[in-house]
Amino acid sequence: MTDQAREFDVIVYGATGFVGVLVARHLAGFAPAGTRIALAGRSPEKLEAVRQRLKVDWPLVVADATDAAALDTMAASTRVVITTAGPYAKYGRVLAHSCAKAGTDYVDLTGEVLFARDSIDENHELARSTGARIVHSCGFDSIPSDIGVHVLHSQVQADEAGELTDTTLVVTSLRGGVSGGTIDSMRYQVDVMSKDRGLRRIGASPYSLSPDRQAEPDLGRQEDMVTMPASEVDPSLRGHLAPFVMASYNTRVVRRSNALRGWAYGRRFRYREAMSVGTSPLSPVLAIGTKVALGGLFVGLAVPPVRYVLDRVLPKPGTGPSEQRQKSGHFTMDVFTTTTTGTRYTARFRAKGDPGYAATAVMLGEAALALALDREKLPKSEGGVLTPATGIGDALVDRLRTAGMEITARKL
Repeated sequence: MTDQAREFDVIVYGATGFVGVLVARHLAGFAPAGTRIALAGRSPEKLEAVRQRLKVDWPLVVADATDAAALDTMAASTRVVITTAGPYAKYGRVLAHSCAKAGTDYVDLTGEVLFARDSIDENHELARSTGARIVHSCGFDSIPSDIGVHVLHSQVQADEAGELTDTTLVVTSLRGGVSGGTIDSMRYQVDVMSKDRGLRRIGASPYSLSPDRQAEPDLGRQEDMVTMPASEVDPSLRGHLAPFVMASYNTRVVRRSNALRGWAYGRRFRYREAMSVGTSPLSPVLAIGTKVALGGLFVGLAVPPVRYVLDRVLPKPGTGPSEQRQKSGHFTMDVFTTTTTGTRYTARFRAKGDPGYAATAVMLGEAALALALDREKLPKSEGGVLTPATGIGDALVDRLRTAGMEITARKL
């Protein structure tokens, strides 16, 4: 079902970028017939080249990320805006605000905690008043985490097995490259936080994206950089676990989902993420080495001489792996919990394709299609700055399953 009062159902903004092209390609191949899609960006020549490359006849919309008037007009012309133009703190704030004003749903790929916090403060109440669903983090950051816990909670509810308590996502299998856009976002956040102690405190808080920090339960310290024997999470696991690079963002998104739902997951819900480094005798050493390396990366980006070297070797924005390498990628994430009744549950989110590119393009595209076309399946909401679970929920689960992703939950 479409809203004929608006010219388009979906606009892909940043369509000339590496991930933007992948998202547009997915929509070209899998959007239902009759879906009204447009490509948008600041360069008409590059947009035309993408349109010819994809062999589609979609309209082109020219708008610069800093041109508020152009973005207002664009937002008012469509039901949903997809944006892949980051870093979002630099290129996303005006567009998110335009969508909130226009009552237009919005999805992006951000993993930037400070941008998301600013968007909540600036847009949440406005979007509630217009009915817009501003849904950040609709790619590998943070759909597997947020939707994984969502389906886990749904299964526990269906079984009347209580509430979630200690919950851990384990990246049990992963093959894929690091996005140049992700690295650029990290650089930008490091630059901002290195100059402002207050922003560093926001970035470090486990509840930095929560609607009301004072209302959150006091669950003690919740660390992101965890190393531990895997059996501490679940007896079925072997080897050691290392910090997961995206944990510092994903955990905050999941905690926001819990708070937006009135702490439906549970007031004793503690959430963390970690990554398996295998089961060899060296796995404890690998886990510690991973922790040191991740800490060194963030410190290195803040030290000019080291950053100069890192900038020469890390992926550049707008670049990505070959099509063959994208196809050979994959990921599996398993979420484990114990409920207040003492019952153990697990959920699995598994997909083929490079996580940050091929799989992310599917997740982002399907999130937008769910918002545009599956209105009757969406969670009840007045709008606002939401999460994938609270803004799209089961409508997204259904679409991702249809797209070939495995999303399951069961009692252990």
